Amino acid sequence: MKIEQIHHVAYRCKDAKETVQWYVKNLKMDFVLAIAENEVPSTKEPDPYMHVFLDAGNENVLAFFELPTQPEMGRDPNTPEWVQHIAFKVKDLETLLEYKAHLENNGIDVLGGTDHSVFKSIYFFDPNGHRIELAAPSIDEAEKLAKLDKVKWDMLEEWSKTKRAPKHAAWLHEH
Repeated sequence: MKIEQIHHVAYRCKDAKETVQWYVKNLKMDFVLAIAENEVPSTKEPDPYMHVFLDAGNENVLAFFELPTQPEMGRDPNTPEWVQHIAFKVKDLETLLEYKAHLENNGIDVLGGTDHSVFKSIYFFDPNGHRIELAAPSIDEAEKLAKLDKVKWDMLEEWSKTKRAPKHAAWLHEH
């Protein structure tokens, strides 16, 4: 028994139409599906919603719920905004730089490029306040991932005991 893949991930949005239009325009995603109900199927609670689905590539689906009867959308005040994010892979550094220019031309503030050694990233926010990351693999990604794979359990064990960053992969951000 094994999970095959993520079917979809779902987040809340402030406005379903605005969210779909933003992802289509800025990230070139296709709008796949909309479902709207006045009752939650799993709980039978009366709670009207619009549920929209976008194609994030390779059968990955990004979904959003607009919930007009619920209190205004917020975020966990105890978690820094850089922690919770959605990361999408792009083909290469050239594509990443094209997206950066495209986003900036659309008036979106973009942070980065940030070099994570294994990949390079840019960061920005969607109209709902969700942090988005676009990541392009490094040229030697496979070699670096293999190196990280060898130390993952040792790192996790050390972290669980000390709650301090193990030095096994310090080379990632030493440039």
